Amino acid sequence: MARKEHIVKYTDNELSKLVEREGTLSDWEKAASMTQAEIEACVASDSDEAEMVMDWDNITVELPHPKAVLNMRIDKDILDYFRKTGRGYQSLINAVLRSYVQRRDPQHHHKG
Repeated sequence: MARKEHIVKYTDNELSKLVEREGTLSDWEKAASMTQAEIEACVASDSDEAEMVMDWDNITVELPHPKAVLNMRIDKDILDYFRKTGRGYQSLINAVLRSYVQRRDPQHHHKG
């Protein structure tokens, strides 16, 4: 099984003190002085954002789908493969199964 990551939690107050003490890599004054067009140009030039288009006027929020508890038999090598992907491997298995269902039955709609 994958090693757990070291996760540190801070309160808002602790984060504020940390920023005061150590500073931040963000240039908030520069960001505040930028126009919307300049911000969009910076985002568009970021390789992590390549081809990502967000239509904030028509955004929707999807609530998590209710899950059913399942006890099933699966080949060990397949389970090991997904477990190696780390935390969230069960959600990944669910996404693979959902993709399969949607490709086999394009008319299928999630019934939460």
